[in-house]
Formats: sequence, structure tokens, C-alpha cells
Amino acid sequence: MTDEDEDVTITTTADPWEAVADTEEEAANLRVRADLMISIAEVITAYGWSQADAAHRLGITAPRMSDLIRGKIDKFSLDALVNIGVGLGLHLTIIHTPIEETAAPAGA
Repeated sequence: MTDEDEDVTITTTADPWEAVADTEEEAANLRVRADLMISIAEVITAYGWSQADAAHRLGITAPRMSDLIRGKIDKFSLDALVNIGVGLGLHLTIIHTPIEETAAPAGA
């Protein structure tokens, strides 16, 4: 096969979530969930809890805690992660970064 036989388009992005998501909204949701999962795992580690301890204290099953620690992002909604984070005593805040005017959505 030669280059003339097939056209290949390669798209690069600095954000890995944009590479796996179908929309900007989905990428943003994945990014926030990933950040929360990392924060939750860091707090559990800082407390010195085992996964079983953390699961018991947070009222979730041990397999669910294992999924969280192992980063299985597809198994957790943003709501569920917020609830777990609050259960750990995390104070959650959204920091909004202004979007350039040229990137404003249609109709904005």
C-alpha cells in the first residue's frame, strides 16, 4: 500500500479526554470525574485507610471502592463522585476559566 492508496488524517490534542470523547461536554465531564477520582484516592491514602475501610466508612461496597481506586471512570457518575467526596470531607468548588471570545458557542 502506498500513500496514494489511502488518505490518513491524524488529529492531535493536548487534552486526552478530548481524544476519547465525542463532544466537548463529554470531555469536560470526564475531566471533572477523573479529577474527583484522583482527589478521593489521595484522601483515602492520606487517611491510611484500606479500600475495605474506606468503603465501609463511605457506605459503598468494597468492589465499588476498588473500581474507584483503579480509575474505572465509566462506572461513576459525577453525582456519585461528589457524594463520595463530600463523605470524605472534601470541599468541592468549581473554578471557571474564561473561554476566548472566538471559541464562544453559536448563539452565545
